[in-house]
Amino acid sequence: MTTASTRRPLTAWKATIAVAMSNYIEAGAIIALATSLTLWQSAFGFDDGVVGLIAALSANAFASAVGAAIGGPLCDRYGRKFIYTYDLILFMVGALLVTFSTNVGLLLTGVILMGISVGAGVPAAWTYIAEEAPSERRAAHVGTAQLAWSIGPAVGFLLAVLVSPLGLLGSRLIFAHLFVIAAITWWVRRGLPESRRWKEQRQASTDAGERINFFTGIVSLLRNPKNWGALAFLIGVYGLWNTVAGQAGIFQPRVYDAAGLHDTTQQNLLQVLLWSLTALATYFIFMRFGDRISRRWLYFSGALLGVIGWIVMIYAPPGLASALFFAIAWGISSGVGAQAFYGLWTAELFATRYRASAQGILFMLARVLVGLLSLVFPVLLAQTGLEILGLIILALLVASMLIGTIWAPKTEGKTLEQIEQERYGNGVPLGTELPGNI
Repeated sequence: MTTASTRRPLTAWKATIAVAMSNYIEAGAIIALATSLTLWQSAFGFDDGVVGLIAALSANAFASAVGAAIGGPLCDRYGRKFIYTYDLILFMVGALLVTFSTNVGLLLTGVILMGISVGAGVPAAWTYIAEEAPSERRAAHVGTAQLAWSIGPAVGFLLAVLVSPLGLLGSRLIFAHLFVIAAITWWVRRGLPESRRWKEQRQASTDAGERINFFTGIVSLLRNPKNWGALAFLIGVYGLWNTVAGQAGIFQPRVYDAAGLHDTTQQNLLQVLLWSLTALATYFIFMRFGDRISRRWLYFSGALLGVIGWIVMIYAPPGLASALFFAIAWGISSGVGAQAFYGLWTAELFATRYRASAQGILFMLARVLVGLLSLVFPVLLAQTGLEILGLIILALLVASMLIGTIWAPKTEGKTLEQIEQERYGNGVPLGTELPGNI
């Protein structure tokens, strides 16, 4: 059987990089909104409650959840390429609406469209990259998506510093730059092939006379109890961590302010440092060692560093020193933490026939958790301060750390077919899944 492992390395990397740009665009959309929310609030005159609503309905939360719920099953039904052929068209429409918005209604509509787009695109990207990557370099290829996700905020916050003298016009230019990046990425992706593993699986299903529709992937996923444990594990690893990371992504300037660092330029420069370190840690640690050393201890090290960073941020004396320590610790942690491992483990722990559906469900649930907290986060931060919210933050991070460390699967070096064989046995047709252990 022909697999992605037989593809030429340069061809595999070209596909990986092109599809990984979904993560740059997703993160860029979140940060563009994060750095401009105060400016939009001042220009259009809405209160902190509306700020929370916009954040909750953005690419950071509910809109992304809706996109993932739709995009994952469509990705299994029509192919990986189907999603990343059309998702960025919707993103570009949303980016233009935000760029030229004249009221909160247009702003919110554009934010929602961008969120739905990235919600549909990110699960497809993680799935495609893992399926096309050589088995012995899967962490390195999946890490490319994490690398792109890290570069997006670094560039976004740097742009925010550079255009800050322009006020709201500068923020509009940042959204315009996302439109341009999305257009270029969409054009490059048009020439990419479909996932070979998906095509082989679909051909086998067709030959077996199986009837496949939008709900097939989800039904098959949930029918097998073996998948329930994997879903619970990944919600614990990524969903809990991402609930914190989602607030940090879009509300971090407000968190810095609550911790005693009030200068906007310093806040944005710290975020440039944070995300640059995330990119460096992704490349030099996760991508270099994720296929070579124990993933359990690599995950634990990154998660523990993140917990320490937040403890210092919340409880150390307020000011630049504690904020700088946080930026360094959380930045490195995020490069080798839950999101990178989530992208890897989600691809490995589910069968090809419903891999994208699993990604969609998990991504949806993670973004719903972010959205629920985002609805009240800015209000709680203003009314109770960082120390009270800090208890929630640390509880979520410690739980994610323990779940990922204790139940980390040992999948490094194995092909996706080997992992599927170990988990499911001798191939399981759609609709007739065999029972098994988690």
